[in-house]
Amino acid sequence: MPITVDIDVMLAKRKMSVGELADRVGITPANLAVLKNGRAKAVRFTTLAALCEVLDCQPGDLLRWEPGEPGELGEPEDAEDAEDAAGE
Repeated sequence: MPITVDIDVMLAKRKMSVGELADRVGITPANLAVLKNGRAKAVRFTTLAALCEVLDCQPGDLLRWEPGEPGELGEPEDAEDAEDAAGE
């Protein structure tokens, strides 16, 4: 996935454990681990806001976009594939 989650970086900068962050944000350590390890398919803005508040950071400090491989996330690899997908 082209979105990379940098919660570990902020935890290290703040000298905070995963358990402490989960408690302060109000989510389970298991759900935080899913997000932290990049396995989450989505994150609620309320959760992102709580993470930013507790870690005293901006959303961009926790999430960053990295270009992926063509065709990732179901996107067409080239113009012909895009036309085929559109039914032309």
